[in-house]
Amino acid sequence: MSHDSAMNLAPASAVVYSEKLWPNVWIWVVVVGLSGAGILILAPISMLAGYLAAVGLFLLMGILLLTSTPKIEVTEDTIQVGRANIERRFVGSVEGFRGDDATAQRGTKLNGLAYLCIRGWIGPVVKIDITDETDRTPYWLASTRRPEKLVAVLTGRPSPSAF
Repeated sequence: MSHDSAMNLAPASAVVYSEKLWPNVWIWVVVVGLSGAGILILAPISMLAGYLAAVGLFLLMGILLLTSTPKIEVTEDTIQVGRANIERRFVGSVEGFRGDDATAQRGTKLNGLAYLCIRGWIGPVVKIDITDETDRTPYWLASTRRPEKLVAVLTGRPSPSAF
């Protein structure tokens, strides 16, 4: 790399919040149960085939779950939720929801144009209003295990329950 091209690289913005939306234990129990069905399906042919099918199904579902696990990452300049990212200057109000309020945000109060990064095994959600005039998306709704902390990071207001 030449000296000139090294000078043109912008420094990476520091990460101030990061969270992976990993599957819960009960999701893995379901994966094991579904994998076990491979034994039942192929056992009449051969027990070896049944065991191989169970292992193959477990590996396939495990790889799919792990590779599709989204990440929430907030830097000083940007926010990324799953595949979507935006500059923080376009982030408006931010609210966290738990329990019935979170269920309502995912259901009856949901705007059809909202960007969703929802995982059924994570109850709380954060609603992030988008203020970019050129973006039709009114807000992002994302599952998070730490809504208070994510809201505090995005708004710059510390929350006593955020940490």
